[in-house]
Formats: sequence, structure tokens, C-alpha cells
Amino acid sequence: MPSNTQPKLEKFRRKLASAIAGPVVKLIAKTGITPDMLTWFGFIVVLSGAALAGAGFNIAGGLVILAGAACDMFDGALARHTGKTSRFGAVLDSTLDRASEGAVLIALAYLMASHESLLGVTLAAVVMLFSFLVSYIRSRAEGIGLELKDGLFTRSERVIVLGLGIIINQVIIALAIVAFFSIITTVQRLTLVWFKTRGN
Repeated sequence: MPSNTQPKLEKFRRKLASAIAGPVVKLIAKTGITPDMLTWFGFIVVLSGAALAGAGFNIAGGLVILAGAACDMFDGALARHTGKTSRFGAVLDSTLDRASEGAVLIALAYLMASHESLLGVTLAAVVMLFSFLVSYIRSRAEGIGLELKDGLFTRSERVIVLGLGIIINQVIIALAIVAFFSIITTVQRLTLVWFKTRGN
């Protein structure tokens, strides 16, 4: 397992997010908006986008989902910039991340069911299972004292692919891509944990 390449990917993600979020966060900090407020706002926006996507408004739904997901990039950066990081804020952020991702997948499953696509519903279920496993493995690893930020396909990639798939009306293809890479990432993270815990 090329564990030396994955941290580089994580560093690239962080540098890209910092470059994008930095100027925006400085403006938000001047408004008095707190990180938790931004987290809740992003969650509500994603729920709105999921509802639009489920109702068949592909372009609007996909754009709103991507806009809401962007708040997830800003809330952590805002917390660090303002010094308002908290343990509760971290738990709230993770919880609403899972809830918003689940809402999007439920909406897509509903959309696929309305189109009588068994494949689409099945893929949505597979994505929900393995996307949650990707996050769960990291959480459990950190619970036993391991740092596990490695991951080929994390939430950011999943949301971007699903959002773009909704916008261009290629939901099944987007779900298939996310399902495939989420399974790979699940195996990857389990393997990394195994390597780090051998002999313990």
C-alpha cells in the first residue's frame, strides 16, 4: 500500500481548500457569522438542493448541493481563522456532513425509483453504505489513537462527482463512479489501519 503517496494527496487537498477558502473566510469573519452557524447554513442549503434534485430539477439541485457543500470547506477554515474551534463544533460538523450526504443519496434513490431504475436505486444504496464506511473507519481509527486522513476518494470528491452528475443528468454514471471509488477507499483505509496496528 503506497502510504507515502496518500499524504501528498491530502496535503494537496488542504492547500487547494486553503487557497480557495482563505479570501472568503476573511470576509465572512467580518460579518460575525460563527463556524457553527455556517455549518447549519450549509446543511440547510444541501437539504434544499437534495429536495430539488429529488423533484427532478437537475441543474438547480446540483448547483445548490455544490454551493451548500462549499460551506463545509469554509466552516472549518473560519473556525481556525477566528480561533473558535471547539470539540462540539467538530462533532456537529461531522454529524451534519453525514446527514447531508445521506439526504442527497436518499433524494437520488427516490429520483431513480420514480424513473423505475432498479440499477440506480441499488447504486444509491451501495454509495450510502460505502461512503459511510469510509468515514466510519477514519472515526474508529482516530478513536484508537491513529491518524487516518489518507483516502483516495473522500467526501469532497463524492459530493463534487454527484453534484456534477446531477447537473448534467447523468446520475447513474455519477453513482457508479462514486460507488467504485468508495469501495476502493474503504479497502484502502482498512488496509492502512491493519498496517498501522500490526503487532498491537
